[in-house]
Amino acid sequence: MATGRNHRPATRSRGIPEATVARLPLYLRALTALSERSVPTVSSEELAGAAGVNSAKLRKDFSYLGSYGTRGVGYDVEYLVYQISRELGLTQDWPVVIVGIGNLGAALANYGGFASRGFRVAALIDADPKMTGKQVAGIGVRHVDELESIVHTNGVSIGVITTPAGAAQQVCERLVAAGVTSILNFSPTVLSVPEGVDVRKVDLSIELQILAFHEQRKAADELSRGVRPRGARTAAPAEGADGAGAERPKGQGPDGDIPAVMPA
Repeated sequence: MATGRNHRPATRSRGIPEATVARLPLYLRALTALSERSVPTVSSEELAGAAGVNSAKLRKDFSYLGSYGTRGVGYDVEYLVYQISRELGLTQDWPVVIVGIGNLGAALANYGGFASRGFRVAALIDADPKMTGKQVAGIGVRHVDELESIVHTNGVSIGVITTPAGAAQQVCERLVAAGVTSILNFSPTVLSVPEGVDVRKVDLSIELQILAFHEQRKAADELSRGVRPRGARTAAPAEGADGAGAERPKGQGPDGDIPAVMPA
């Protein structure tokens, strides 16, 4: 069984732009849904719509992979599923370790979509001795003291960090020193890694704040048109040119700073 330890993604050497790489999973998800419905072929317009991109961008993305479409017929769904899966490295087994088995770590361990997408949870690791030996998603939690041996034994190249912010950098350094070269970081902190190590950060609070920004802009637009936004609260009017006395968003401190991340 391939572990992926000695394999680096082919996309780098073939010069596929990172933006295209980021969209490949969207195409794959849309194609998988079509495959599950036994749809044999799909046009670029239909696939682009299902993936949430425009068809010109989709055709440009696919030009980096090769020409898989047939004019007047479209794309063979099963063949394209295989080609994109191969390009993403999903036709081999990728063992993953999850470090930090709190609520989020346990939820990820219980996620059923890993196996079908080429990932195998090789181990669950936590620093709390009380967690050692507990079963989560049918896997026994192991103590963080075993991290290095777990990585070596299982040939792990992908680590998932769901620890509190204060522990994340140390865990990251230990994973990298043990040979892990790709990290998915759910911890509310920015990790420092050496060249050659890839980090993808998932910060739900930041995404929610971005959505709040867009909601605020939409609400302001509706107010400018004389429409009271749904769910809007009436804010206290500003007092003075500097806005003193204006309503402060819930959770904002007196110094005006809103925490960028949720507490771990």
